[in-house]
Amino acid sequence: MVEKHHDKDFELLLKMAGDKTAAGRKALVDAVSDLFFGNQDVLSDREKALMTDILRQIVHDVEMSVRRELAKRLADRNNVPRDLVVTLANDDIEVAHPVLLDSELLHDTDLIEIIHHRTLEHQLAIAMRKSLNESVTDALAETGNEDVIKTMLKNANARISKGTMAYLVDQSKRVDTYQNPLMKRPELEPELAKRMYWWVSAALRKHIVENFEVDPTELDDTLEDTVKQAIGKAAADRDKAQTPMDLADRLAESDEITPRLLVQVLRQGEVPLFEALFAKLTGLRMRLVRRMLFEPGGEALAIACKAVDIDKPTFASLFMLSRKARSDEEVVNQRELTRVLELFDQIKVESAKAVLKKWRRDPDYLDAIRSLDSATGDDEEV
Repeated sequence: MVEKHHDKDFELLLKMAGDKTAAGRKALVDAVSDLFFGNQDVLSDREKALMTDILRQIVHDVEMSVRRELAKRLADRNNVPRDLVVTLANDDIEVAHPVLLDSELLHDTDLIEIIHHRTLEHQLAIAMRKSLNESVTDALAETGNEDVIKTMLKNANARISKGTMAYLVDQSKRVDTYQNPLMKRPELEPELAKRMYWWVSAALRKHIVENFEVDPTELDDTLEDTVKQAIGKAAADRDKAQTPMDLADRLAESDEITPRLLVQVLRQGEVPLFEALFAKLTGLRMRLVRRMLFEPGGEALAIACKAVDIDKPTFASLFMLSRKARSDEEVVNQRELTRVLELFDQIKVESAKAVLKKWRRDPDYLDAIRSLDSATGDDEEV
């Protein structure tokens, strides 16, 4: 009885195959899918092969909504034709998405090929898969797309090679959105965490000290030694016309001008070197940097620091050290410090960046501040 029932089903399929309309194609896919997925245990190998062949031949002819439904049905099955799954994975993202997320039939080579030749949305879907081997995460990192890489880093089931981790740690100096997910990766080794210590926020520095075998005193001593070496090198090169700006140029080329370096340089009393480093970091003229460093109030320094993503604790250190450098006094006026820190909190990053851009063009930054006030209104937050 079962065989006779199947014979009738296949006769119906053959009749439906002759219908070339969109509705006919959809009906054929539905019928084949229902038979294929509903009768796996009773279908003969010949019948499975026949229905597989039908799906393979018509999948390119049916509209997207039909392909999408077929992809959803195939995504979590292992007893379906692999080449059909690969075809759907390379389709438009609306079709490919469930297959890219869930299908275990896709090989690493399939995924890497899709990463290289399909869209950003395909890459994002792959970055969210339930498991990712190192060869695939290497390919995702090579895209250089920040959203793709951040998604991959947040995927706890992704395995990331040492080489890719080292690369992404270096990139986190420039792309701060990598920093937090990198800290949570089990592959992050203490040496890489130490490297990140120099440019991450105060909160993440605390995380490094608490979760890795890192001595904060050792790190501070290392940074101080680095500063002393840089200063010593600058002094040794003076006979060769080496200036603080020359040293700042070299440090900028290797992307080594960090907020902590600025603090340590100013703490060492190397004001000209600090001015050169800060000018290089902000893109401002040296004359402007000198004015904002020694002006009363510290408003301009607060805006510049906010614009280049220097955090509040680091700004507070820079402000207090700049006051001491200006007046040679050991104690900073507490009321002045409180006021400028409140201002720092109120400044919006977007507004600060806009003012910094203005300063780069206009040597009179006081005019720039006045123009900001007139643009935002006296009662509006900066």
